[in-house]
Amino acid sequence: MKDTKQNSFMMKLATFIVDKRNLFFLLTIIGIIFSCISQSWVKVENDLAQYLPENSESRKGLDVMEKEFVTYGSAKYMVSNISLEKADELYNQIKDLEGIQSISYNPEKNYKNVSSLYSITFDFDEKDSRCMEALNKVEDTLKGQDYYCVTELGNKNAEILDQEVQGIMVWVALIIVLVLCFTSQTWAEIPVLILTFLIAMILNVGTNFLLGTISFVSNSVTSILQLALSLDYAVILCNRFKEEHQTLDLREAVIVSLSKGIPEIGASSLTTIGGLFAMMFMQFKIGPDMAICLIKAILYALLSVFVVMPGLLMLFGPWMDKTEHKSFIPKIDFVGSFAYKSRYIVTPVFVVVLVVSFVLSKQCPYAYGYSNLETPKLNETQIAENKIEETFGSENYVALIVPSGNYDSERKLLAQLQSYEEVDYTMGLSNVEAMNGYYLADELTPRQFSELTNIDYEVAQLVYTAYAVKNEEYQKMIGNLSTYSIPLIDVLLFACDQVENISMETSQKELLNNAKTMMESGKKQLQGENYNRILVYLNLPISGKETYDFIDTLTALAQSYYPDGNIYVVGESTTEYDFKKSFEKDNLVVTVVSILIVLVVLLFTFKSVGMPILLILVIQGAIWMNFSIPTLTRNYIFFMSYLVVSSIQMGANIDYAIVIASRFNELKRIMDSKQAIIDTMNFAFPTIITSGTVLSLAGILVGHMTSDAAIVGIGSIGRGTIISMILVMFVLPQILLVGSSVVDKTSFSMPIKESKAKTKGKVRVEGIIKGEIHGTVSGMMKATVQGDVDLHVVSGQVEKEGEIDET
Repeated sequence: MKDTKQNSFMMKLATFIVDKRNLFFLLTIIGIIFSCISQSWVKVENDLAQYLPENSESRKGLDVMEKEFVTYGSAKYMVSNISLEKADELYNQIKDLEGIQSISYNPEKNYKNVSSLYSITFDFDEKDSRCMEALNKVEDTLKGQDYYCVTELGNKNAEILDQEVQGIMVWVALIIVLVLCFTSQTWAEIPVLILTFLIAMILNVGTNFLLGTISFVSNSVTSILQLALSLDYAVILCNRFKEEHQTLDLREAVIVSLSKGIPEIGASSLTTIGGLFAMMFMQFKIGPDMAICLIKAILYALLSVFVVMPGLLMLFGPWMDKTEHKSFIPKIDFVGSFAYKSRYIVTPVFVVVLVVSFVLSKQCPYAYGYSNLETPKLNETQIAENKIEETFGSENYVALIVPSGNYDSERKLLAQLQSYEEVDYTMGLSNVEAMNGYYLADELTPRQFSELTNIDYEVAQLVYTAYAVKNEEYQKMIGNLSTYSIPLIDVLLFACDQVENISMETSQKELLNNAKTMMESGKKQLQGENYNRILVYLNLPISGKETYDFIDTLTALAQSYYPDGNIYVVGESTTEYDFKKSFEKDNLVVTVVSILIVLVVLLFTFKSVGMPILLILVIQGAIWMNFSIPTLTRNYIFFMSYLVVSSIQMGANIDYAIVIASRFNELKRIMDSKQAIIDTMNFAFPTIITSGTVLSLAGILVGHMTSDAAIVGIGSIGRGTIISMILVMFVLPQILLVGSSVVDKTSFSMPIKESKAKTKGKVRVEGIIKGEIHGTVSGMMKATVQGDVDLHVVSGQVEKEGEIDET
């Protein structure tokens, strides 16, 4: 009765969707127009560090830096094939440009192999658009020269990545068309499927702005993966329609196929969504970001299949009848025969390979930053970085954030840091030389300040008195003012602010104003309201255990000088170190959660404990094999890519195993195991080859046509899908044959109760039946029978002219 009510509801829902198709077409067109406009509203975050866990030291440090300090825009330019004289000339031209705060160029260090290196700091915050104006002026000056530029300004890398993704999308679209041509049975179904995919993709992209800000990773690969992951849904409904249309007219065939397709496709999507949902539990927030984007993409794909595609089938249905062609997919009886003959050999061999793959995958060389990663394609920025590194070497520094207000502790800390071999040099207020051997944090008396700035001693005393009044240090005025000492940076900036109120010569005012510019720049970068920033340049690589260990040493050392304050270390190395810490937990969580979610779905699907375990072992084995390859080739893989790929591979590739296992479970009841596995593989092959080919080739394209290392790593889903296809085609059948008894013994489903169906006239029969229809019948049957029907219905239904007699 429950199934009858459910079927009735689905029929009503499907009838409503089909009959109101013009309304849904109108709403879809409006949605597409809106999405084409709104896709430009999407905000994209290009910095992976923004997705660090909130409680990580790097995340806290970055937040403090954002609030306390100014980070000026900067750029490095290497000019090649240039004489020393020309290099000096360019230096003089650049430093006089408007918007240039400083330019670092020392011919002894920055001129090598007929190349010069200029490190430029601009007058403006790195987020200020005027930085780009100044950058353009520099490039105008260098016009005609052979130069390479490295800068964080602008969106050059994002623009390059967008172009690369657009190229990949073209290739993926071409692959989908070719695959559909190979696997289709009518030419007219191809535009139906493509339009369904395209509508889902446009609507998904156009609503990303509702998520606020998404990562560049999600923005780049979501559409590609959406096409690859949701291809099955449209194909299943299309195949359902063609099957129903053999005995039903167009409208009725679409309604019936949709009513049956909604629960079937919905169930199929659960494993994919479940695998993606596992990423929601990652500490590294790129996981939830990608999970939300991809799950939303899957939901839009389902919406397009359930709401738009039925109307397209009604529209293209007559053309599908006229454009039928012979199927190009061959029968693969040999695969089933091979499985039956090798079942006692392949199964134990797989167990051994599974164990070896598990061990090797645990040794996979993960990278937590880009420094150890290589990409098959280099963009303009990467080429420039490599050129500069080859000629002038690389640079690695971290920012040490300490509480402000204690210059003495900072001075001692800087001195001790310089004693470490791991430290090249340091830069903080306490060791930046200002004038005539004095450092910014050195405390000067009125006499010393007078001698340094060449102003009268009486004027200096007046400045110190005014400073004491402003800071309410009245005891200094009453006591001996001559011994009152103030840090140079503080008294100099104060004097500059009071310069119009103090009687001094023009040259002295110019001296103070020039000093003010330098002092303010240094203070904004190195001193905030509550914290000071110390730059520590390291003699260590960006990545590696030695670097990570020294970060701990650095933090502990700074804490010893500021026992009551918070200490933060920020830089590429510390970001990688925090990535490493979060990965150790995320890896376990994602693996366990994805397996548990898929396990629950499979338990309800098969109503057996044994079957889900067997299927998960096969796909998890494919994941382990996939990530054993980097171990054997010693090629690093970005840690985030591993987490994303393992989640997608478990969620998406398990569908291939489900198709085979479900069909085999049905057929083994009515025929011997050998024939059951042969028929099963013939049935499953079109689905697996269609979906698997698209996903694997899409992954391969992503891995070879982009220059971003994180996205290149996600391309390994292509290799993983190929491994999964091989295992479900050539290993899973043997496991099902050997483990069939285990599956049956661990089943908790209710025994099938056969029902009797007896009727006359035009009768529609579908299901596993046995009985007599003008002869003995035993097997899978789906047909319309004209005559007397006397059957035992093992599963399925007998329906007469829209009425269900018995189920």
